[in-house]
Parts: sequence; structure tokens; C-alpha cells
Amino acid sequence: MLRRLIILSAVMTAAFLSITAQSVYTPEKGSVERTAIMNALRIPVERDLKQRIVFAADHFKVQGNWAYLSGTPQTTSGGRPNYRNTKYWDAVDSGAFDHNFFALLKKTGGKWKVTVYAIGCTDVCFADWPSEFKAPKAIFPYMGE
Repeated sequence: MLRRLIILSAVMTAAFLSITAQSVYTPEKGSVERTAIMNALRIPVERDLKQRIVFAADHFKVQGNWAYLSGTPQTTSGGRPNYRNTKYWDAVDSGAFDHNFFALLKKTGGKWKVTVYAIGCTDVCFADWPSEFKAPKAIFPYMGE
């Protein structure tokens, strides 16, 4: 009898965990959540690039209180940012710069905050972010898909 109770308890716990597991999703364009995440990222990126920026995200995933997005930064008119007066100019000028961005954000106290971001990576700069920041692998490309 005790054995059946333990097995039943384990099965019910597993079922409960699978039901309550946080799913991975992409916030809808124009949604409050997507806007909040992008606006949180926009603050440090615009400071670094010294110009207004919009993000063309080609990968955008959220799970629980974590968000990961990547794509290309653009000017408000859809062009490439001018990197000339930024900390990225030497890399751009030497050809060691790809036109991209990668960002990891965490929702804390009801607000999205940038954990880390990178611009112009020529490699997989986010590869160690799941372990370094204890973020779910499922939100990253090539790791959770």
C-alpha cells in the first residue's frame, strides 16, 4: 500500500510539474511585454551607439522571467547605425565586426532589466550566458530548440 502511495505521489508530482512548467514563447509584435523588453534594451544600446535605435529581432524568446533576443540594430529610418564615434569603430574599421546584437534580460521587481548584451560579435558570444547567468537554455538559439 505504501509503495502504491509513493508511486501515485510521484506520478502526480510529475504531472503537476509538466502542467506548471513555463513554456518558451515569442512575445507578439506590439505587445506590452515585447515593447517593455525592447525599451529596456534600447536605453544602454542608444547610450553606446549615441543615436536612436530600433531592433530588428530575428530570435526573440521568453521563458519565465528571462528573455533573449538577437538580430540587427537599425536607425529609425531602417539603415545601419553610424559607428564612427562609438567604442565599436575600431572593430568596424578593421573588419572585425558583424552587424548584430545579442541580449539577455531578466524581469526583476516587475521590470525588465538588461543582464548582458553584445553588439558586433563575430562569434557565438552568448554561448556561455546560460551557465554564467543561470538562464534557461531553451530561450537561446541552437541550445533549446
